[in-house]
Amino acid sequence: MSGFLLAVFGVCGVIRELTDGWFSFMGVTRFLTENVGFMAGREVFVNIVIAVLGVAVMIASDRVEK
Repeated sequence: MSGFLLAVFGVCGVIRELTDGWFSFMGVTRFLTENVGFMAGREVFVNIVIAVLGVAVMIASDRVEK
């Protein structure tokens, strides 16, 4: 579930940055990208990394035996 949320938040963040703030739905990653100094100016890249991390977590959780 957490991987899915990371992927959704990352994709929503990318859409928000590409539409120049018009798509503010689920702007959770805005708090991360605006408040961490070294991420300033790299918002699209950070949101892509968050989305890819979410997909990686989902893939890894499917491969773990229960």
